[in-house]
Amino acid sequence: MLRSSYTDDLVEAGCDEVGRGCLAGPVVAAAVVLPKTYRHDLLNDSKQLTREERLAVQQDIIKDALAWAVAEVSHTEIDEINILNASYRAMHMAVDKLSVRPELLLIDGNRFKPAQEMPFQCIIKGDASFLSIAAASVLAKIHRDELMQRLALEFPGYGWETNMGYPTVEHRDGIRALGITPYHRKTFQLLPSQLELFDQN
Repeated sequence: MLRSSYTDDLVEAGCDEVGRGCLAGPVVAAAVVLPKTYRHDLLNDSKQLTREERLAVQQDIIKDALAWAVAEVSHTEIDEINILNASYRAMHMAVDKLSVRPELLLIDGNRFKPAQEMPFQCIIKGDASFLSIAAASVLAKIHRDELMQRLALEFPGYGWETNMGYPTVEHRDGIRALGITPYHRKTFQLLPSQLELFDQN
């Protein structure tokens, strides 16, 4: 059973990101403030839910949350500042967009760069431990999945409509056959041997 809050009295925002391991597209983060005694029978880490379950849960999050926000950092900025810093920036941006100012951030993972001297607590597998982090994971994943599905229509052949830009066999086969798109992260290892990108003969 996921917990509704980390503290008894502080306004908490759960934060999570999605897309760090992708070869293309932005990294997306969300921040969610839920009521202190919030309960939800289905809400869990977004990876544990089907697409239909995520969409159903999304509606409840939007309806029940005290505040929520989603933010993205582009593939070009990822190449400029690296994926870890881009993930931090996306979470900072999501927190800044909240209509309620949190007193504590609950961060999924084991490290974080402080934002505006705001207290934070890193929680390994936090999206499977706290409802607010799980809610953030759901909102971030839905946002990014829908974005990559739209980009798949513009750039067919990479399987983004199903792999969402992750390094699957289909995605890498697409890179070999078609080359890279404007949305690929050029600082990432797009193929097992980067020489393949340039060896077209």
